[in-house]
Amino acid sequence: MKKKTLITRKTIVTAAIIGSLVLMTTMIVSMLWASKQVISATDEAVSEVSSFYLEAMADRRAKTIINLINSDFDHMEKALLFIEEEDIRSQDDLRIAIGKVKSLLSLDRFALVDEDDIVYTQYTTYTGGSRHAFLFQEKMTERTISTVSLYGSSKQLCLAIPTPDLVIMGKKFKACFVQIDIREIVNLLAFEDEGRTYFGVYSNSGENLSDTELGPYVGTQNINKAISGVISETEWHENQQRIINGETGSISFTANGADETLCYVPIQGTDWWMVVLIRESVIHDQIRDVSEKTMSTSTTLIVLGLALATVIAAVMLRMYRIMAQNELEEERKTSRNFRDLANTDSMTGVRNKHAYSNMEAAINHSIAKKETDKLAVVVCDINGLKHVNDTQGHAAGDKLIKDACAMICEYFKHGSVFRIGGDEFVVILQDKGYETLQDVLDEFNRKVEENLTEDKVVVSVGHSELTERDTKLKDVFERADQEMYARKQELKAMGAKTRS
Repeated sequence: MKKKTLITRKTIVTAAIIGSLVLMTTMIVSMLWASKQVISATDEAVSEVSSFYLEAMADRRAKTIINLINSDFDHMEKALLFIEEEDIRSQDDLRIAIGKVKSLLSLDRFALVDEDDIVYTQYTTYTGGSRHAFLFQEKMTERTISTVSLYGSSKQLCLAIPTPDLVIMGKKFKACFVQIDIREIVNLLAFEDEGRTYFGVYSNSGENLSDTELGPYVGTQNINKAISGVISETEWHENQQRIINGETGSISFTANGADETLCYVPIQGTDWWMVVLIRESVIHDQIRDVSEKTMSTSTTLIVLGLALATVIAAVMLRMYRIMAQNELEEERKTSRNFRDLANTDSMTGVRNKHAYSNMEAAINHSIAKKETDKLAVVVCDINGLKHVNDTQGHAAGDKLIKDACAMICEYFKHGSVFRIGGDEFVVILQDKGYETLQDVLDEFNRKVEENLTEDKVVVSVGHSELTERDTKLKDVFERADQEMYARKQELKAMGAKTRS
């Protein structure tokens, strides 16, 4: 009996030892497997957050370029209306009119093309058939966007509009166009991210149009050729097909020992692509270091180490998400700063024509949805600016513009004031500004007539209100603009200076 009891105890002890060893081995294996799973899950999470960050960044930059293109097309339409109303009898008259368009609407490199493909600019004429792709069309029927290389290096974005009914000096004109320097777009989109994030503008063929570096591996070379060396042929063809179809996509690859992810987004209306790249290797290495140290520590303290590894992985993932959110917020702040700079008139501090175009698009959308019914537009034009510039100098002219702007802002304090040209302002009024419009106009005009007798700031204003027949803000603006010109003639009869 004692022998039987002794054997039983031995069996129990042996079983306990074996069971403990099995349990410890199982926990160690489980810990190792779990640690590897944590590393894999962390890598996937980093890639997912990075892709989201990149796609949002690329999409925002692509929309900025699209808005710039649409704004310039709208201003070109206004430029054509202006030129049609001008009395042009010679090339000198035409150059003067083009100069006015560039000054009033800030359309740099604006030009007209006649039926013989002769290009007319503010300063010269030249044969444009060999320079501009849109002139190869037998007949232009719609807006076109193309890329132009000047002198073999500088890239330009060319926006063209057909003008089948335009006749000047007895000649038929087939189109007008503007060219936007790609470097101006790059400067608008530039940002700093401590060497982790890069961007570039590329053509469908992979050509680097912006001449910006897309990380140490791709650099400034053709992106299609560069990427083909670090991803599989199947993946390369799949991404080429997405680009042909105009789809957004992303590619992760390893080059020179660094993990990198890039995202590409089409810029609608062009054959351009916005590409953004982020380097992930430093972040991945930091997370892997922590995981390996956690495994080493957990070998002796299995349960505590396993729990600690899970906590550390969760904390690190949370920290990365917070870091990604902080970087995204910093990017938003940078974007807002660029937007503020792009939307503010540097001389007066009020919003500029770019901001007006953005608001115009938003209001047009609201009108189309029948969400806006009480809205008014006031068009303001400074009398005698050219006279002051010619007789007293541009410093005095600048002061007149600032004084006129201050006067407009003082009276229309419940409206949104925009400077859309050299001497032209627009005020959009809603809510309280709309309700008090007539009283403010009466006070403003009384002040103008009082200033006229004292040789102070004189501003011609016209206004119009949104009606059920209006489909766009432009309809309201044009009525206000006509009333402003009538007021300008009235003030001229009273002795006010004009442009002439």
